[in-house]
Amino acid sequence: MGIEKLKKSFFGSSDDDNTDDEEYNKDSLNALNEVGGDGNKMILFEPRAYSESQQIADYLKNNNAVIVNLKRVTPDQAKRIVDFLSGTLYAIEGGLQKLGGGIFLCAPSNIPVEGKISDDKDNKPNNLKRPKQEKDNDDDDWE
Repeated sequence: MGIEKLKKSFFGSSDDDNTDDEEYNKDSLNALNEVGGDGNKMILFEPRAYSESQQIADYLKNNNAVIVNLKRVTPDQAKRIVDFLSGTLYAIEGGLQKLGGGIFLCAPSNIPVEGKISDDKDNKPNNLKRPKQEKDNDDDDWE
């Protein structure tokens, strides 16, 4: 008996609820199968859970660069994923670079990355403050 039939016999058919997740998982598996061992590919990955960080590590171990968008996970999960990938990259002598809010480039040692993207926060002086005015109802006071 196939797994799908087994699922349907226990849980009933809920194809409508899981269509997006099944489609996403199929796309992820197809991308992983296409990668193979030849490396030198750029993979775009948008994890939805911490458990997918091992799949990203597998791409890196196969000498593929991965751009990871962490905007679909909680901040705690994002931190755990970055920590896991940092360890993986250390082990394979790769590098991690932040491209923007929640978006990271993970590159193995066989893919050289030149340049650096600066963060807007790096360009602002630390002592920049706007004086408070009386009866100012502005919610974006700098302090």
